[in-house]
Amino acid sequence: MAKYILKRLAYMVVVFFILSILLFGLFKMVPGDPARMLVEGQKMSVSPEEYEMLYQQARARLGLDKPLVMQYFSWFGNLLSGDFGYSSIYRIPVTELIGPPMKNTICLNIVFYVLLFMITVPLGIKAAVKQNTVFDTTVQVTTIIGISIPSFITALLFIFLFAIKLPIFPISGMVTTGANYTGFRAFTDYLYHLSLPVIVMVFAGLGGLTRYVRGALLDALSMDYVRTARAKGLREKTVIYKHAFRNALIPITGYVVGSIVAIFGGSIIIETLFSWNGVGKLLIDSLMNQDYTVALAMQMFYILLGLIANLVTDLCYCLVDPRIKLE
Repeated sequence: MAKYILKRLAYMVVVFFILSILLFGLFKMVPGDPARMLVEGQKMSVSPEEYEMLYQQARARLGLDKPLVMQYFSWFGNLLSGDFGYSSIYRIPVTELIGPPMKNTICLNIVFYVLLFMITVPLGIKAAVKQNTVFDTTVQVTTIIGISIPSFITALLFIFLFAIKLPIFPISGMVTTGANYTGFRAFTDYLYHLSLPVIVMVFAGLGGLTRYVRGALLDALSMDYVRTARAKGLREKTVIYKHAFRNALIPITGYVVGSIVAIFGGSIIIETLFSWNGVGKLLIDSLMNQDYTVALAMQMFYILLGLIANLVTDLCYCLVDPRIKLE
């Protein structure tokens, strides 16, 4: 096991290094000058000579006056040391900029995934146990409809129904405009604005995971060991939950681990539509404003999450299924 983990860690380092080169080169080919954007606001208040001097100082500050190869190794070295660069739009270090949106994204996705698993796992199990019944057919049709509707359409529909026609929830934002709540009142107001985005995300995610759980459990219920357990006279609940569902967890494990990693990734569509200040919205805003230092740092963070997720998924497979040996 230790040897396997060390080999995978070495593989992760190589992949991370190669992808960093590709992404850095890709962002450098995108039109735009971060140094120019950094000093653009001072153009009207200084002379042309002073403006050009400020521009050259900004280029030196961002390291843009060096050759491209030197820029890459300087950026990559800073990245490894925890320095993700400086935002040309917000004019603060990227580490300070990402902190608050990351907390909001984690909060949004934790509530979403907790509710999603609480609903879909029991629903998928019941649909599998009651295969080909009216209940199962209803679940199948409903989940197909849910999968077929894009999440942004679902979000717009829910905003129209529950924020405009029936003003139960706020349309967007994270706090009530003009309110200066503190303490518990501020917390409840935060949850109030969190409610509609979470409902939309849960509704959009119900179909896929419910069908996934149902399919995994149906495969497990068709195995010989389940028929043997039933022939021994075990209770049906024991057969389903102790024998079948435990083995159904093996294909579900990858989905669960991917969901945990996605907690940090943000939901770009939902955060943008509901003006939720998360990392997904921050990424879109950075790309739209050509703040490529922020976008590049966030992309590297997502790559690292993906590599860690693959390793953790393989290790979880080994823990869930003792038959799997990692050599």
